[in-house]
Amino acid sequence: MSLRAVRQTGDPILRKESKEVIDLTDRLKELIVDMKDTMKELGGCGLAAVQVGVLKRIIICAPNEDEGIVVLINPEIINASDELIEDSEGCLSVDGYRGKVLRPKSIVVKAKDENMKDIEFDAEDFFARVICHEVDHLNGVLYTDKVLDGTLEEIREESGDNA
Repeated sequence: MSLRAVRQTGDPILRKESKEVIDLTDRLKELIVDMKDTMKELGGCGLAAVQVGVLKRIIICAPNEDEGIVVLINPEIINASDELIEDSEGCLSVDGYRGKVLRPKSIVVKAKDENMKDIEFDAEDFFARVICHEVDHLNGVLYTDKVLDGTLEEIREESGDNA
């Protein structure tokens, strides 16, 4: 278990398509544990393996504080609602920025869980947004590619220590 460095905008790996996971090896199990630790440490709500430099179709999501972290291997969005919701997004790989993105209100997801068992489920609202954002990462797409014109803005940490 260890924290992994999160790749930042400009790193070419973020623009590559991730490869399907065929076998869940011990190395990939360790990657998932490391991804969980890294996401928790950085205060994220989702992370894709590519963001820590591994081109495998693995994402993790924390839909809310009451539930545990959801691990999705080879996730596919097999259906999406026509209703789109505009909301602000940020990204651990685009540090210091937020922007508004249109995403489906609800989706149907097909994937494998961390035991490589087939799963299919519905996700709505924030959970759907996080999954869409992370699946985009697996396809080499950043939220900044989809941000609505004029809504990308720099966010600054407010602290009493710094002027």
